Amino acid sequence: MAALTTDGLSARPPFWRSLKFIRWSIQLVAVGLSVAIVFYLWNNLIRNMRASGISTDFSFLTQALGVNIAGSDISPGAPIWRGLLVGIKNTFALVIVGVPLLTVLGVLIGIGKLSTNWLVAKICAVYVELFRNLPPLLLVYFMFNAVILQFPAVENSWDLGFVLINQRFVAFVGFVGQPGIGMYWLVMGVTLLIAIWVWIWRTRRWEQTGEPHRRVAWSMALLGAVALLAFLILGGPIALSIPAIDGRVATGGYQGLAQYFGVLIALSMYTASHVAEITRGSILAVAKGQTEAANALALKPTQRLRHIVLPQAMRIAIPPVISQYLNFTKNTSLALAIGYAEITRITFQTIGNGHPAPQMIALLMASYLVFSLTISVLVNILNRRLQYASR
Repeated sequence: MAALTTDGLSARPPFWRSLKFIRWSIQLVAVGLSVAIVFYLWNNLIRNMRASGISTDFSFLTQALGVNIAGSDISPGAPIWRGLLVGIKNTFALVIVGVPLLTVLGVLIGIGKLSTNWLVAKICAVYVELFRNLPPLLLVYFMFNAVILQFPAVENSWDLGFVLINQRFVAFVGFVGQPGIGMYWLVMGVTLLIAIWVWIWRTRRWEQTGEPHRRVAWSMALLGAVALLAFLILGGPIALSIPAIDGRVATGGYQGLAQYFGVLIALSMYTASHVAEITRGSILAVAKGQTEAANALALKPTQRLRHIVLPQAMRIAIPPVISQYLNFTKNTSLALAIGYAEITRITFQTIGNGHPAPQMIALLMASYLVFSLTISVLVNILNRRLQYASR
């Protein structure tokens, strides 16, 4: 409140007593202290590294890696930066498959835990309590040593027709490019863009008129028709590659190391137990009146769940589920315990070969930071889309 002068006129208080000035001053002091602390620690690190004769730059990344990387063509003489790229690729392979897998499994288990079927509900409850309360490292060890290593040796692989399974790797049927493959992928890329436009068009028409959108049928029909037509016109630019055992190696198809599947399954099952509880709580948080309204419209249980309950529950579930995605990404570092060459294992091997640890750890931290920020941005975009669509 402004003070009054002797002539009855109001006078503004000094600017240093302004609440806005005080807030900004506190923030500037906090930022200044943070910068000073970081500057001090950084100078201390550089000074100690130079005193110990340790390089402070990243020129060592062009030196020889010194180790083999299973499942890749990287030799010990390859530069370190190539080994790090392979580690990032292997970590990405876990994340890109594991996140959808654990999401589907977690949602199904969460729904099953609320099932009116006593047996289904109890099985899902046991699953959640079992996997949620075990250390993820223990699950990785168990999945690899007690499950994967119990598969037959390479020469006695289980041949399931299009899949080969043994204790060293799993081989799937693959595809081999033939003449015209470049044109085929170009046509399919353009068709994919058109299919996305069709999806958006059908969605907007549904919102404006209320008629069934059938966007999945329209988009998939377009992609399937063009894929088949282009395949026939170009004379078969893609051929199947069937995996086969030749001595102790597999030829043809796509191959994945047993360590990869051990880590993928163990961490997906572990994280899915947490996603299941989030899903269960989110479903229970949906207003009971929504279910009653769906029952009044004579919707079947599956229709009620799909169209009424789950869309609203997902709005509640997505923020905590993001944390579980990030936990899964960071837990992939546990793969080093069973020898899978993800980014953490390659980083530690490089440090063990005498290369500077501070720079390698900084690159490792930056890699996980990029993974985590990318996941957060993508899922938050979805979250905002769901919130916008609800209004």
